[in-house]
Amino acid sequence: MSSAGRTRIEIAQVHGAAAPAPVLRAIGLGKVYGTVTVLTDISLDILPGEIHAVIGENGAGKSTFMRLLSGYAAPSAGTLEMNGAATAFSKPEQAQKAGIVLVHQEILLADGLSVAENLFLGRELMRHGIVDDRSMLRLAAEKLAELGCFVSPRALVRTISLADRQLVQIARALLDDYRLVIFDEPTAVLTGGEVERLLSIILRLKERGIAILYISHRLDEVQRLADKVTVLRDGKMIGTYPGRNLSQLDMAKLMVGRDLAAMYPERKPKALGEAMLEVRDVSVAGCVHDVSFSARKGEILGFAGMIGAGRTELFEGITGLCPSTGTILLEGRPLVLRGPRAAMDAGIGYLTEDRKGKGLLLNERLAPNLTLAALNRFHPGLMMHRRREQAALSEAVSDYDIRLKSLGVNAGHLSGGNQQKLLLAKILLTQPSVVIIDEPTRGIDIANKAQIYAFIHQLVEEGRTCIVISSEMQELIGICDRILVMRQGRIAGEVTGERMTEHDIALLATTDGTVALDEGGRR
Repeated sequence: MSSAGRTRIEIAQVHGAAAPAPVLRAIGLGKVYGTVTVLTDISLDILPGEIHAVIGENGAGKSTFMRLLSGYAAPSAGTLEMNGAATAFSKPEQAQKAGIVLVHQEILLADGLSVAENLFLGRELMRHGIVDDRSMLRLAAEKLAELGCFVSPRALVRTISLADRQLVQIARALLDDYRLVIFDEPTAVLTGGEVERLLSIILRLKERGIAILYISHRLDEVQRLADKVTVLRDGKMIGTYPGRNLSQLDMAKLMVGRDLAAMYPERKPKALGEAMLEVRDVSVAGCVHDVSFSARKGEILGFAGMIGAGRTELFEGITGLCPSTGTILLEGRPLVLRGPRAAMDAGIGYLTEDRKGKGLLLNERLAPNLTLAALNRFHPGLMMHRRREQAALSEAVSDYDIRLKSLGVNAGHLSGGNQQKLLLAKILLTQPSVVIIDEPTRGIDIANKAQIYAFIHQLVEEGRTCIVISSEMQELIGICDRILVMRQGRIAGEVTGERMTEHDIALLATTDGTVALDEGGRR
């Protein structure tokens, strides 16, 4: 409904229409940590049988608001009401007993326990005074199957993929009947069919009269699901709007308070250089089978595919993070990579998809996080050059627009977008000629996404080669020169030019070889 030339958003806000009694009402909620005000005067009604989305940039206060509603934190101002009476939750268990559950963005599972044990942890089924393992295994399998997750209930959580862990966490939250389910970035590590199954389950919950509060950076999901959309900016409430009236562009404008330039950098004709990275017949046991490709200087090469297609495993093999066979050449020179340090020393930088678990030390300060991969530049002898390290951090904060309150904070206190920019700065300190980025914008708000895309284009303009692995097809289409699609551990095909469409990528990612693309890129 919005046009490119509009300077303001003319959308009627939601006011006092006749509606059923709210499941939960927030009135003037605020939160202060020390001297820092995180939330101010947030008020909204959450109705039964309604999907209410809450959107905003990283740092807008969304997660804090969710914590106030679900008992993980107490408000500094304002009240909560249920059934017309003021209520307060001092811990999550109290909120759950009242019928409110939060599905966390972070994976909060016990790695050393089985899938079934995690689902029923703290609420084990009993039979004749003994834990009923058989019933728990059966019910766990049923709940997981509803989400399209078919891992064994007996499998240890540490052995399953990140996406399956998220589905296990969602299944745990949905074991009981709740009046209000709060989803915080539930699809951040899911793709394709997993996302569709989860969204269909959310719609079924709505049909049963359950209230849904939905937080996501994926505005296409918000547009599909939301009956109402509440926008937060800088800890303040901008307004609540009918979901049907909001385009994705409208939502983006409300979130950032200004018109956004094109999300993706402008495509310009460019002459690519010689092959920078050549991969020949690389295999990773059980995951990747005889993969060959090349990436040229100045090129952004994308890798698409479903979860389990082997994309991450391929590049963990190429960068020495896991054992692999085959031949890898960098600028025509064969490489023998016995570990990630050898890959970095050779000029290959890899940004992991799991920045919190594998990329950053969340409980450490920013400076050690930044310099760890290039430690020899700051620790050439017995003493660490602290001034040089601090100068490098100040430069990175400026160059990559890392938003923070102090240079002395821990990495875990940064928002997701700022953590990703810190991780990018960390890898680029090693001065790689090939930069591999796995899920560059997972869990990142729309403004930070645009910055990350601009940084990627800057890398190739400097003469580097960039490889992007992403579960977001539109992201790959928007920034890549060409896209390779993986399926079942192999390269299923390549799309370029006009064939870089979601249709053609999905076709290659899901067909078993009996369906092919003709020269026009269609069935």
